[in-house]
Amino acid sequence: MNSFQWTILIVSGIEILLLVLVFIFFYRLRKSEALLEQMQKNQKGFIEKLEFNAQLEKELVSTFEHRQKELINLESKIEKRVQELTKLIKQAEKFTKSPHFMKNTIITGYKNGRSINELVQATGLSKDEVELIIDGH
Repeated sequence: MNSFQWTILIVSGIEILLLVLVFIFFYRLRKSEALLEQMQKNQKGFIEKLEFNAQLEKELVSTFEHRQKELINLESKIEKRVQELTKLIKQAEKFTKSPHFMKNTIITGYKNGRSINELVQATGLSKDEVELIIDGH
């Protein structure tokens, strides 16, 4: 074999090697494209999940704000009720401590058969006061 044949043989070997390298490169390029495509699909799915989560979070915040407003409204209503009930309790206490009410309570209780000791406990008056009211009737 002469040098020309060796040169053609070496050049042909290099061409075959280059051709194999090109096939390997294209094969790896295809794998990279498939991987890139899969990553894009995953990214789209991830973005959809993020959007869904953002929507849920927005709804939760909206619901929370609505509940907070309801709670504030209920708190103000409760405070109004507390004030009204406190006022009614004070009026009831004044009424129950009035002499006329005490007198009627003692006389009615005595007529219904309650003892003087029971009337003393119920009214908070002394035994002498209860007897005086009963005797004065």
